Amino acid sequence: MGKRADLLGAHISTAGAIELAPGRAARLGIRAMQVFTSNQLQWNQKQITASNAASFRDRMRAHGVEFVCSHASYLINLASPSPILRRKSQAAMSAELQRCRDLGIPFLVFHPGAHLGSGEDKGLARVVDAMNRLSKGNGEIPALTVEITAGQGTCLGASFDHLAEIVRSVRSGVRICIDTCHLLAAGYELRDEASYGRTFDALERAVGLHRIAVFHFNDSKGDLGCRLDRHEHIGKGRIGLATFHRLMDDDRFRRMPMILETPEGEAKDPMNLRKLRARRRSP
Repeated sequence: MGKRADLLGAHISTAGAIELAPGRAARLGIRAMQVFTSNQLQWNQKQITASNAASFRDRMRAHGVEFVCSHASYLINLASPSPILRRKSQAAMSAELQRCRDLGIPFLVFHPGAHLGSGEDKGLARVVDAMNRLSKGNGEIPALTVEITAGQGTCLGASFDHLAEIVRSVRSGVRICIDTCHLLAAGYELRDEASYGRTFDALERAVGLHRIAVFHFNDSKGDLGCRLDRHEHIGKGRIGLATFHRLMDDDRFRRMPMILETPEGEAKDPMNLRKLRARRRSP
């Protein structure tokens, strides 16, 4: 997939038409991107036409974009105790998977959801049941990719134990997304070399580093264990630039896409990309 700097990317707007996203990525000089395949704040979605899909694939090739993932709607809650909301969420996820198949997007990133007071065990069981239903007949592509969360409120997925339970219990191959802001907010220290090593050793034991499909590169407005999902520009938050350089220089992740989801999106992406690209390789 190229040099490791080529795998730095960003969340790219699909305003106007989804096939415009590869050109926007190319203007930022990136070969990896994340997109929404639909409006993330609405249940009812427009269909991807055959023409949209063909144009998207053609422009991916033409602009040299080598990696793309999709992020599912924020409305989806597979852990909900409400049967009505759970059915709506499963239907929305099924539609998300179909759009990814149509567009040739290999990974669908999503938050496992919130148990809303019904308890972690019951919430996780609902997530696993939904994922098994969704993966039936889906094969391995697109891969259901569970994102570690900051753990706000009753949100699941803020511990490696939660990720491990999902990976163990879902029949199809599950991948994971590591968001750096969420990792720190959930209580996983990574800002010095020793803590960084312990955190990723723990992740290796819990689920295996081979399960990581993509990183979200976000600094954090909140400190360790704050449980707040508040992204900040690279080097301006509580994580600091050195940790992102350490991740980029980690040989275990040399072929791993690293996607910005920082404030103000594409307006500030050039600034954040410059900071990341200006690193020196660690000794």
